Amino acid sequence: MSAHIFDDRSCFLGEGPLWHPQREQLFWFDIIGRTLLTRKGGDTGAWTFDDMVSAAGWIDRDNLLVAGETALLKLNIETREREIVAALDIGEGLRTNDGRADPWGGFWISSMGKKSEKDAGAIYRFYRGEVTKLFSSITIPNAICFSPDRAYGHFADTSRGFVKRVRLDSETGVPVGEPEIYLDLAGEGLNPDGAVIDAAGNMWLAQWGAGRVAVYDPSGALLKAVSVGAPHSSCPAFGGADFSTLYCTTAREGLDAEALAAHPDSGKVFFRRGRRPRTGRACGNRLISKQKRGAGAPLHITDRTPTGVRRRLLPERRHKVPRHQCRWRPYRQSTGRWSPGQPPSSARFPLRRGL
Repeated sequence: MSAHIFDDRSCFLGEGPLWHPQREQLFWFDIIGRTLLTRKGGDTGAWTFDDMVSAAGWIDRDNLLVAGETALLKLNIETREREIVAALDIGEGLRTNDGRADPWGGFWISSMGKKSEKDAGAIYRFYRGEVTKLFSSITIPNAICFSPDRAYGHFADTSRGFVKRVRLDSETGVPVGEPEIYLDLAGEGLNPDGAVIDAAGNMWLAQWGAGRVAVYDPSGALLKAVSVGAPHSSCPAFGGADFSTLYCTTAREGLDAEALAAHPDSGKVFFRRGRRPRTGRACGNRLISKQKRGAGAPLHITDRTPTGVRRRLLPERRHKVPRHQCRWRPYRQSTGRWSPGQPPSSARFPLRRGL
């Protein structure tokens, strides 16, 4: 399976794709270019920042949370106004990298050295107005994502070739115990980058240098892979009206002139449409306030997915039975290619606590 070009603007380091379900619009970053980009149909846009930016969540239709080098920012998409939500003290010479919302309304964001210094990075969690360090001594943190049953959080160190998972407290989402190895790809020479987990619990993992998004089941077995038209695939995301479209950012970073000539589409965003999934529209990476809107209200993010089962009526038998004798029954639409399976009932609706 292979993907097609979604947007022909080339990023030096494309990362952090985010589908905004209310706007039906994709956002992504060029980290080194300090730019947030977007596309909806034939309309494109971009926002430039003073610092490097790398990941986002959506607050409402017109506002995003954006992770920068020194702060989490609230960006108004329409007015382009920005305000600081929380300070990030990640250290000198560092920048943010991968980030994603968790199901409890928190936001995980990682840091790393601007020259990929060994063990300089860490992973933080923004939750109820506070930023807490979760893990340290990581060189290139990536693959932050969560299992649909909310049992595990995942993250990778690209430089070491592994993806780890850690158990999460069912009430608060705080990591419990020590992380364990979920995937060890070092022996295969593969570099795990960004990742997202579908409704069946399968991880869709971009692999830097391999030009693909590989799919692994919860046990770590490889199921399949989707090729993209650039060797440095960096991060996947699901989107589209029914979340059946796979998007993936790529990068030109680390490619010499010969490699760029061989892969001229490096740095662009790619997509591949799948079959219509059984799940309904999703509200991933949403930032909301714990309290009602007002000055000083702490902000939170939810990555829950409403799924309501779509039903229709079909005859049990279509042939050799008179129409008036047909018995009708409801049936569930078949599972989609990109997001097979049904998320747990607890993940069917967006987090409404405090709204």
